[in-house]
Amino acid sequence: MYSKIAIGNVKKSFKDYSIYFLTLTLAVCIFYSFNSIESQKAILELNQNESENLDLLFNIISYISVFVSGILGCLIVYANNFLIKKRKKELGIYMTLGMGKQKISKILIIETILVGFISLVGGLILGIVLSQGLSIFTSKLFDVSMTEYRFVISPKSIGKTILYFGIIFILVTVLNTFTISKYKIIDLLNSSKKNEDIKIKNPIIYIITFILALVCIVSAYKMIITNGITLDANFTITILLGVVGTILIFFSLAGFGLNIIKKSKKVYFKNLNIFIVKQLNNKINTNFMSMSVICLMLFLTIVMLSTGLSFKDALEKSLEQTTPFDATATMYMSPEDNTDIEKSLKELNFKFDDNEKYAYYNEYIINTNLGNAFKKHISPSQLNRLLYRKSSLYVVKESEYNNIMKLGNKKTISLDNNEVLVTSNRSQVVDNINSILKNNNKIDLNNKTFIVKNKKVITDSTRTSGYTDNLISIVVNDSIFDTLDAKISANYLNINYDKNNREKTEKKYESLFNSFFNGKVKNEKVGFIIGDTKDIVYSQNKSMTTIVIFIGIYLGIVFLISSMAVLSLQQLSEASDSIDRYKSLKRIGANDKMINQTIFIQTLIYFTLPLALAFIHSVVGINVVSDLISAFGKPDIGLSSLITGVIFIVIYMGYFYATYTGYKNIIKNS
Repeated sequence: MYSKIAIGNVKKSFKDYSIYFLTLTLAVCIFYSFNSIESQKAILELNQNESENLDLLFNIISYISVFVSGILGCLIVYANNFLIKKRKKELGIYMTLGMGKQKISKILIIETILVGFISLVGGLILGIVLSQGLSIFTSKLFDVSMTEYRFVISPKSIGKTILYFGIIFILVTVLNTFTISKYKIIDLLNSSKKNEDIKIKNPIIYIITFILALVCIVSAYKMIITNGITLDANFTITILLGVVGTILIFFSLAGFGLNIIKKSKKVYFKNLNIFIVKQLNNKINTNFMSMSVICLMLFLTIVMLSTGLSFKDALEKSLEQTTPFDATATMYMSPEDNTDIEKSLKELNFKFDDNEKYAYYNEYIINTNLGNAFKKHISPSQLNRLLYRKSSLYVVKESEYNNIMKLGNKKTISLDNNEVLVTSNRSQVVDNINSILKNNNKIDLNNKTFIVKNKKVITDSTRTSGYTDNLISIVVNDSIFDTLDAKISANYLNINYDKNNREKTEKKYESLFNSFFNGKVKNEKVGFIIGDTKDIVYSQNKSMTTIVIFIGIYLGIVFLISSMAVLSLQQLSEASDSIDRYKSLKRIGANDKMINQTIFIQTLIYFTLPLALAFIHSVVGINVVSDLISAFGKPDIGLSSLITGVIFIVIYMGYFYATYTGYKNIIKNS
């Protein structure tokens, strides 16, 4: 008998709460798909570096999945709690008819098992199909080909998915049993008649809260724009201010905003607005916190999806520019150091091959920052707009710069005593200085004025690096170098391999650089050398961008689905709680069109508020992340933002329409 009741309840739930089952199925699908990446490795043609990078991705996805399972677990528990609340009257009738709490719990356990089984089976089937497309996507990100396409099923990922979601549903079962044990018949039968009232009704408190919320959010914006993304105490404070400000803004808007509407008689007494405002008031105690969480999740989703693809695009576009040589060795130095790369290599008995080409050069720092260099020659407004104006200036000798140009088969330069060249590969700095050079060609270095020979900033890199690390450096004539009081900052060695022996030479330099990185070089006469090869940089780029994109998409989709599901379930739960109120509306003459309009407005408000604030947050967030990405190359978020927008519109509007339709059906069928 209990099984029949449970099966009947599940069928009814499918009709009224299809969003809940759909969300569970999608959650299982996404979880399996991303955890099955490991099984796709066998069909990809990978070299050793690519194989290691893919293994790193597996490990990160595995750790992220623990976090994702926590999010999905909270979602399922949260959604299940709404289902129980919706069925309070039904459970009260069971008790009235003499059914004990243990027997009711038994029915709920059977229902949970059925729901879990259906969701797992459906989600795994969809996940297996989706994972096949993920194989192609993975191969595109790693720029590798498939040896042969095969339909891949990952038993390990299936087991992991069943284990994680099995634990979640067991937890749901325990919580359901605990919840039922606390209920009383009178509370269950009268649950639909209880309204959730606002505890704080003084409008002044809401005004103060709203002002405090704005202060927190504006302060968070200012701090993150000024400091950027830095893993320090300021960043932690920024996050806390943003979270607190978001919570307070929803609390204050829900209370203070609704009170303002009440005072506007033209709005408050128009159509059924008085009913809508009352509905919103009834849910304020529970919804302001959940909407805050949803807002923050949507904010993270927008930022991750919008900047993930642009990060990959920026890195790929910058690599050709930032890797002009097959390898570069770097040694950071101080004036007191008595060694450099050349002396260190001789001490290690390192030999260059006959057909290898190489060039040494030094980079020096002078006692002038970027702002002071242009201060006398530009307007105060231009100076204020100059990014990194407090950054130190570096100089390179003309002769050494020409050696670099020769190594890269580029034209050499010739400078008079009063001429310099300005170089940079940081996109934002380049744009800033180019705007200055249009109307001014003078620059001051240690109180000496020079003419900038180039009309535009030279963006060619002088070394191979994984990112655009030349903020700004000045090439000066050798004869006037000593007058600048420059102090050595770094020593560099650029190498181009013998094309006929590239693979062997690559291994030689990888071994050299790794010996320093792993601490194997312990000769006191040898300085510490940091090295990059073009192949390593490209390999690291693939690894970094792939990991960022996968994590961004994985978390973004999970956050988006979770947010939409919570919003939908809140509305559908409210529909069940509000049936008697809509019956009252019907009795006083409200027609179906008017009732549907109230449902539409309520649903629109619930779905719009968190998205609106999340969008405002994301404007700041995307700009800050784009600034961080600019260290690797100039990001173009246009395409990725468009893709993100399309994804949001499809999923957001899909959930909105399903919720609105489901809400209407619940009211209509009652």
